[in-house]
Amino acid sequence: MRSRYTAYTLNREDYLLATWHHNTRPTALELATSPHNQWLGLTIKHYEQPAPDCATVEFVARYKINGRAYRLHEISHFVRSQGLWLYVDGDIV
Repeated sequence: MRSRYTAYTLNREDYLLATWHHNTRPTALELATSPHNQWLGLTIKHYEQPAPDCATVEFVARYKINGRAYRLHEISHFVRSQGLWLYVDGDIV
């Protein structure tokens, strides 16, 4: 989760796509053409691993676009495949 947040702060679309499960991965994120985000912080609210190869992470990411503050509050779902944790999807809270 933290590595994906860092990838967003650095506009590392390649890393984000590589850590996204193939069943739900978009073809592109187009971060370069998105509004310029100023990422302000990540807070992990809750983490649960009900099985060895699946986990959920509740987080809040704070950011600004054009000086206006926003919060993304999500419960993300991950699976482990070949030793790598992959983002599957998330529910906005």
